[in-house]
Amino acid sequence: SSRLAIRQHTRLALKLILVPHTMFHPGLALVGACLGHSGSSYTASSKVLPPSPRSRASFIVARSYAAAAAAATTIAGSAISGGAVALAIVYVCGKLRRARARKSGVGVALPHVAQGKAYLDWNATSPIFPEVTMAMAPYIATEFGNPSSNHCFGAPSRAAVANARAQVAQLLGCEADEIIFCGCGSEADNMALRGGIAFGCRSLPPGTKPHVIASVIEHPAVTACLDAMQAAGEVDVTYVDVDHEGCVKPTAVASAVRATTVLVSIMHSNNEVGTIQDIKGIAAAARAALRALGDAGVGDLLVHTDAAQSVGKVPVRPKAMDVDLATIVGHKFGAPKGVAALYMRRGIDLAPLLLGGGQEAGRRAGTEAVSQIVALGAAAEVVSRELPALAAHMRRCSDELHAGLARGLGADRLHVNGPPLSAGDERRLPNTLSVGIRGASASAVLADLCAASVAASASAACHSIAQAQVDLPVAAVSVSGARDASGAGFAASEAQVSSVLRAMGVPLEFARGTLRLSVGRHTVTEEIDRTVAAIIASC
Repeated sequence: SSRLAIRQHTRLALKLILVPHTMFHPGLALVGACLGHSGSSYTASSKVLPPSPRSRASFIVARSYAAAAAAATTIAGSAISGGAVALAIVYVCGKLRRARARKSGVGVALPHVAQGKAYLDWNATSPIFPEVTMAMAPYIATEFGNPSSNHCFGAPSRAAVANARAQVAQLLGCEADEIIFCGCGSEADNMALRGGIAFGCRSLPPGTKPHVIASVIEHPAVTACLDAMQAAGEVDVTYVDVDHEGCVKPTAVASAVRATTVLVSIMHSNNEVGTIQDIKGIAAAARAALRALGDAGVGDLLVHTDAAQSVGKVPVRPKAMDVDLATIVGHKFGAPKGVAALYMRRGIDLAPLLLGGGQEAGRRAGTEAVSQIVALGAAAEVVSRELPALAAHMRRCSDELHAGLARGLGADRLHVNGPPLSAGDERRLPNTLSVGIRGASASAVLADLCAASVAASASAACHSIAQAQVDLPVAAVSVSGARDASGAGFAASEAQVSSVLRAMGVPLEFARGTLRLSVGRHTVTEEIDRTVAAIIASC
């Protein structure tokens, strides 16, 4: 079959190359060979090629055509020089690369748009970027070796993990050995909290209970862990309040510091309303408050930030923020679910959360999920390259969403939760629009959006109603009369005023109708227009 494919490629390319016109347009000859080839020839050629992702197939086949054309030129003694053929090869390959590039990138629509759907729930999870899918494919299909194996199968996997670690480190502006790969953001948060508390306890007198500070709007991965430890008598926890924009004031954190405070954990940005915290100011205020206590202070206060929602939207630099620990999550910025990383500053030696093998330099046991880690590194590389354009694109999409809703519903019916849209990317995420609609029921609106094939949310996807009722015993408000797409009731999905909105003091008339609309790299105008029209029709 290999010889047959070569003969077919050579015969077709020879016919085209010997046409005089093609002496002046060698690129046209090769493009014609690619486009005019029959389906049977394509099938034959695919048999001699190694398995590869579908998105690479056209490039690989075209490359084989180019090689066959060069051979045909030599055999026929054509007047076309080898240099001309080489230029043709470069031309075709360049065109294919550019064609692939146009299928990805900032502002390029994904397939669901052609299906009449709109996805505005990027804060829940992002689609996997096309470049990321391509990068991880070999480590699913062929490169299956264990990174810990000292043979030819383990070496490629080991090198891929090392490369991904360097890519993530470059994104965060840190050293590669400060990155620990793990399975999810919840694991990274738990590792930081439990390990950080144990680390701080080294400076406390024996039998002294450590103290931790967090905010009332933290992710459940933080609050559930701290609440469990407090219930077990392992730690004292202080939750500081936020202001009406969802901001944690450094002075509030400083006021909560005790002589036994060993850890401060404040999220970098809020996943519901998009408020970005002054982490550097918070860290400085907490450490200054501990120093002010003199000899009574433990002296080893660590600062952790959950930056899961920030990476891929705004710059996240742990060293610049002066934090010791930072969580990032792959599926929030173009990687698949099931991979995350914890930044751990050099000099911090946390006890591992998972015990077992010596993976991740003994800091996290478990065989590395190579394809997932490669994907995280690839996503980090994309974000490192595109971040300014990404942020501008997302900001423009959010502004268009708000402007469309204001025109259709009236500005007086809308309430933007968090800092004002004019605040800039230093104070709010450019992709997140949390907007309350007076007189609307979030549950009813979301049901109508679902029927219109529009994806959005009322609050964070990871906050279930049951979780809110158990962990946050503040009186919750439910909206009755909600409906699903068929018009039937769905009491299990009744809208609740989230703990974040309650902590911010959002007026009930807006809180009950709050929608979280979040955009991303591949959001396009058609999705924005479809979403705005569906919301206006529902309200």
